[in-house]
Amino acid sequence: MDLKKTDVKRPYEVVILVHPDTTIEEQKELFNKNKATIASFNGNVHSVETWGKRTLANQIGKLKKAIYFHSVFEAGPQAIAEVERTMRINDKVLRFMHTSLDERTPVSKYMESFKKGLAESVQREKERDAKAQMRRQAAQQARMDRSDEE
Repeated sequence: MDLKKTDVKRPYEVVILVHPDTTIEEQKELFNKNKATIASFNGNVHSVETWGKRTLANQIGKLKKAIYFHSVFEAGPQAIAEVERTMRINDKVLRFMHTSLDERTPVSKYMESFKKGLAESVQREKERDAKAQMRRQAAQQARMDRSDEE
């Protein structure tokens, strides 16, 4: 049985943090280059999502924000090595992390559960913001009540 390593495709996801001053053209160029690299190794990209500019948990250099991207694709290990090599060279890429997904789970099912989890996270964040807003209003009302008493 002669099985080439380039024929074995595995599902991966990647999160990429790009410099916040990167133009849309530079972002498109980065992802077109990555897509072409993956395609040259007989892989295919299932999705590329922009999460937008977000605050970093820890500063990278002097930067406090970055543009976040999430992508899911299938490719061989050689494609990952080449994509990582090109991203290390690119000055606009701050950080990236490739993660191998479970081969037994179809990529479409993974994406469905991922989007569901993301929606739940957004809902929790909205609820937290609403509670914080209510606390601020209550504190402001209490200050106003105290100033009226004086």
